[in-house]
Amino acid sequence: MKRLFDLLAGFGVLVLLSPILLITALLVRLTSPGPILYWSQRVGKNNRLFSMPKFRTMRMGTPAVATHLLKDPNRYLTPVGSLLRKTSLDELPQLWSILTGNMSFVGPRPALFNQQDLIEQRTACGVHVLVPGLTGWAQINGRDEIPIPKKVALDAYYLSHRSLRLDMVILWRTALQVLRREGITH
Repeated sequence: MKRLFDLLAGFGVLVLLSPILLITALLVRLTSPGPILYWSQRVGKNNRLFSMPKFRTMRMGTPAVATHLLKDPNRYLTPVGSLLRKTSLDELPQLWSILTGNMSFVGPRPALFNQQDLIEQRTACGVHVLVPGLTGWAQINGRDEIPIPKKVALDAYYLSHRSLRLDMVILWRTALQVLRREGITH
């Protein structure tokens, strides 16, 4: 049922937001050299790696680490990078990952390939069996602002309480947070 929802909603959102996707792609192309998309190596279901696309918000040559680990993240942002992140427009290409089955609309956010502490803690709690999501229980309860142990505890809560109803609550609260621009630190 969840996969069917992801496919139907994914195609619907893709069609609905195609003008915004096109405008965003043009903004990225016109304001900084390099590719429009950044393909990030992420950890998926059962700790398998996959390539996840995002609109590129960082300059070419930025180290491939979590943004909070950069000494001065703002110096790496492209001219439109901050706007794309604050509005979460940089996340829209992840619709591709949802349509291909590497991601779902709701689940734990996929870890970067080099976030060993997060990967190990999620595996210990059994969270690694879930398909990662565009948004999740941890995102609506702190997003970038929470430490890894709390994030893993929230992911474990989702694992044991997941349901269509909870997914709808998460999607609704995500939409509200994006509109209010809450919980974004970079």
